[in-house]
Amino acid sequence: MEFLDIGTLFFVVAAVVIFLQLRNVLGRRTGSEKPPFDPYTANRTREGDNDKPQDNVVSLPRRKSAGDGEQESPYAAIDKYAAPGTELNKGLRAIRDDDPSFDPRGFTEGAKLAYEMIVMAYADGDRKTLKNLLSREVYDGFVAAISEREKRSEKIQSSFVGIDKVDIVSAEMKGSEAHLTLRIVSELISATRDSAGEVIDGDPETVAEVKDVWTFARDTRSRDPNWKLVATEAED
Repeated sequence: MEFLDIGTLFFVVAAVVIFLQLRNVLGRRTGSEKPPFDPYTANRTREGDNDKPQDNVVSLPRRKSAGDGEQESPYAAIDKYAAPGTELNKGLRAIRDDDPSFDPRGFTEGAKLAYEMIVMAYADGDRKTLKNLLSREVYDGFVAAISEREKRSEKIQSSFVGIDKVDIVSAEMKGSEAHLTLRIVSELISATRDSAGEVIDGDPETVAEVKDVWTFARDTRSRDPNWKLVATEAED
């Protein structure tokens, strides 16, 4: 029997040590191992697994195409708000044609916020806020009323309770300007006091129902997305 020299013995021992380390790290195959994950075929059913759910697969919503008959109409939101064929629906569609981002329900939600801001800014004499929300003509009318009130040393004590209802009653395009008229029913507590603090109009203890018809407008060619109040009237 031949004896191994020192160099050969060293390489044999090193090979055995490396093999044992690899087996400890990688383990031994038992025949039940899962195949390696392939990100390109993970969403496909493997052969023989047709009846097994693929728990690790997340299906993303498929974009609807015009060819499958499921493309949503660009007027879907408008048709839900106003019956097709009505004058209101036609007006809203005309605005949607010029402004693809227009949504009637989104607009009414924004109008509610604008209404409260305008009512409270008028009561507080806040000209800066009014200037950003009103057209020049309406702003001038509001400021004139505020100035007259201030000359008489009168103050409005007002609390906004909330809006009961807001509906778009008409819509139309005037050139590049979109015009929307709303009927707004709100509740306010309001009283006007003179220089001595006496109530001369309204009631500081009573919630009053207020009905307004307001018209907002926006130039659809402008980059400014904000609408401004262009006309007001109180409903009888």
